[in-house]
Amino acid sequence: MRPLVSILIPAYNAKLWIAEAIQSALAQTWPHREIIVVNDGSKDRTAEIARSFVPKIKLISTENRGLSAAVNLAYRHSHGDYIQELDADDLLLPDKIECQLGALREGDSKRILLSSPWAPFYHRAHTARFVKNSFWEDLTPVEWLLRKMSEGTHMQNATWLVSRELAEAAGPWDETLEYDQDGEYFTRVLAASEGTRFVAGTGILYRITGPSRISFIGNSNVKRESLYRSMMTHMQYLRSLEESERVRKACVAYMQIWYGVFYPSRMDIAEEMQRLAAELGGELQVPALRCKYAWIEPILGRDAAQRIQSRLPQIKAACIRNLDKAMYKLEAMRTK
Repeated sequence: MRPLVSILIPAYNAKLWIAEAIQSALAQTWPHREIIVVNDGSKDRTAEIARSFVPKIKLISTENRGLSAAVNLAYRHSHGDYIQELDADDLLLPDKIECQLGALREGDSKRILLSSPWAPFYHRAHTARFVKNSFWEDLTPVEWLLRKMSEGTHMQNATWLVSRELAEAAGPWDETLEYDQDGEYFTRVLAASEGTRFVAGTGILYRITGPSRISFIGNSNVKRESLYRSMMTHMQYLRSLEESERVRKACVAYMQIWYGVFYPSRMDIAEEMQRLAAELGGELQVPALRCKYAWIEPILGRDAAQRIQSRLPQIKAACIRNLDKAMYKLEAMRTK
């Protein structure tokens, strides 16, 4: 019998994109599926739009409790043999689930974690382009985490297709985190898995939205603290799988990549990271300001210079996003 796949869509104030996300789930060529949308206390038309797809989907509305709680709630209402999480602004390619399940071989363990490529876009999905990285192959859990932590790369959460057995082994999403919830969760999934199987030729399209997106830290201390806790989970699970010199170096490299998020704005966390790096045989370096921003430090201080350095690329990205939005509207007018 073909396995049932549960597609879980947590949604909060997603009126602009929720219809497209649901349509991408309904368009899956794998017919044996259920789609569960959790309206997480939205204050806009998200619930109304999602309701228009009932009974093709199951809609659950609740008070706002955050992304992780919404995913956990959807999971508790699901019955699938495999779990596909999909953010309310992202899109599944039509054959994503079918291709991934088709890559399973006779005798495979339910602990095989299926992955696929992902491509970013702003408004126009047809502009999305897949960019190859070091995850585009089958990997052991240790090798996958080593690459993520030493290179600073990641896999977007909707790329994964997780068996229920594996999801049960990993446990629920951590509802106390407000940043990198998916990174922390899938680290536990990876640690419980027997490795990843990468399925090329399909995947997901990841929409890059503005500063209101969950994956934007900005000046949020709550998100900084969540990131730090997620980083500790990453290192804990990697070291539980293998305690070696290469693992210790990867942990130090991982902390170095993110050190600038905490230094100098959260020196308590920065000092704790430095202490841990020393235990692992390394040392974290103060992140260097780029040349065009370094002159600001003697005048306004390190913290201000670092904020300006991070803010200007955001302004540039906003300009590109707005241009793409204008092109999106123009294309929509031409097709009417």
